[in-house]
Amino acid sequence: MAFALRWTPTARREYDRLQAAAEKAAQTRREADKSKSSRQEGLFKQVQKTVRLLAANPRHPGLQTHAYHSLHHLFDPNGKVFEAYAQHRTPGAYRVFWCYGPARDEITIIAITPHP
Repeated sequence: MAFALRWTPTARREYDRLQAAAEKAAQTRREADKSKSSRQEGLFKQVQKTVRLLAANPRHPGLQTHAYHSLHHLFDPNGKVFEAYAQHRTPGAYRVFWCYGPARDEITIIAITPHP
């Protein structure tokens, strides 16, 4: 079952910031005639893939999705907030925090942030 994505303003700003940094890094790389992708490009690609997999299947094994208890559900006081991995085994690895809702076939992305 595919889900429609909703974003909190904070999550959307962070996603857009990561995308802009990746595009700027790619432009600089092309101007310098280098072929290896930058850290910013790789990070955005990983976050983008995580968001795409969440929309398609939030239980995808590569996401390592699990409940996260330090954040509160936006729409249901008894609902769960989940954490999905965008990166693994990386210092400050990025995570995507999300919850189901508000509609039955929607996922709301709450935050995109490096792991503390």
